[in-house]
Amino acid sequence: MNQDFKSKVTIQAFENLNVAKAVITIVIASALVVIGLFWLIYFRDGIDSEYPGWVSNLPALNAFFNSVAMVFLIASFVAIKKRMFERHMQLNLAAFVASAFFLLSYVIYHNFVGHTPFPGEGFIRPVYFTILISHIILSVVVVPLILSSFYFAFAGKFTTHRKISKWTFPIWIYVSVTGVVIFFMLNAYI
Repeated sequence: MNQDFKSKVTIQAFENLNVAKAVITIVIASALVVIGLFWLIYFRDGIDSEYPGWVSNLPALNAFFNSVAMVFLIASFVAIKKRMFERHMQLNLAAFVASAFFLLSYVIYHNFVGHTPFPGEGFIRPVYFTILISHIILSVVVVPLILSSFYFAFAGKFTTHRKISKWTFPIWIYVSVTGVVIFFMLNAYI
């Protein structure tokens, strides 16, 4: 990796931030996001009154954002294998933005609707819940991994970035793909 790229990527504030403090901040921020989402989806009912019609389109938009994130992640993986560091960074930032838009849309949808039960019966039910449970568990895990991967990259700690990203990439891809699968499975029965 050349020094010019390292100076472009490295953010001075991240470089000077104590690693332990950064990791603690990432863990706390991730925990707050996860707790907030669980509360919103499983412990708070949706809005009792009828919600605007556009809200029913948000699950499709969520699947779109997950698909876009997946495409950017795969392109980013190809770029890093070709040692195209700047392109890799741009594509990862684009995947992060797509995932952030997904999260925003997801929160808005569940704010209005609340929990979405799966109406399928028979063999498909355990298949759905196996995918859903693995998706939920890994989405909890991937939030701090994504934030850590970005922190270590922006701090110029590329060895640690690579070690964490070897876990972040496949989990992030899995969460993105299963998000789309869950959308299609739910829509097959709604």
